[in-house]
Amino acid sequence: MTIAELLNDATSQLATNSATPRLDAELLLMKILAVERGYFYTHPEGKLTTEQLECWYSMLQQRLSGRPIAYILGQQEFWSLNLKVTSDVLIPRKETELLVEIALQKLPKNEVLSVADLGTGSGAIALALARERSKWRIFATDLSVEALILAKENATNLKIENVEFFCGDWCCALPEIKYEAIIANPPYIDLSDQNVAASVRQFEPYAALFAKDDGLEAIRLIADQARSHLKTGGWLFLEHGFLQGAAVVEILQDFGYCDVCDHLDLAGYGRAVAGRLL
Repeated sequence: MTIAELLNDATSQLATNSATPRLDAELLLMKILAVERGYFYTHPEGKLTTEQLECWYSMLQQRLSGRPIAYILGQQEFWSLNLKVTSDVLIPRKETELLVEIALQKLPKNEVLSVADLGTGSGAIALALARERSKWRIFATDLSVEALILAKENATNLKIENVEFFCGDWCCALPEIKYEAIIANPPYIDLSDQNVAASVRQFEPYAALFAKDDGLEAIRLIADQARSHLKTGGWLFLEHGFLQGAAVVEILQDFGYCDVCDHLDLAGYGRAVAGRLL
């Protein structure tokens, strides 16, 4: 089969379980051939070697089984950074870039700051902040050793040096200093939520997704712990589910945070709450 025929066939097969079947097919073939997307339009009659075909069908079957494209490719873009990802970490989402945007807006640009990223996973948030603010010291924590190994590898690949990594649970893993900001994308999906996509539930790490107490357990714990780690006037930034904004605002206010505000994502849903400790 030619490249055009392979792509058309894969698109038809993937249409049953993917919202972007053509894009998925092209991304898989781009990975195998190490080419840009335009190659398919200039070489539609090209053919794959036997080895390439074996790889193609293996990757296609993985995608047909529901495995996320990012795990098959082993990479995901976040904040224009190409991050290595594995099933040990949550796939970075576009929505989470809102946390980075808020932190960059609210914190001084040219000062030496200490900023913590809790539950760093692939290192997406920490590395994005570190790339944008070379004077900031970023302290990234995660309970998963495998996640930290991956985050460190991403930092090395991106040549980002102003991030330090620590293994442990939320703020408990942080060095005993005071921070200008603490940021986190914690698990916030309620254990009983039946609306979670099957591919997410099956392939992404459970501990990075689900939390007790209507999905608010980790958020409440972080809001409490952060009070003893933030400087006076320090900021806490937390991502949450699109129906949890009011509850998260109330949690921060109950713990004594001021200037608490929920920020909207591109779809117009509340997605990230910010609050200051005074």
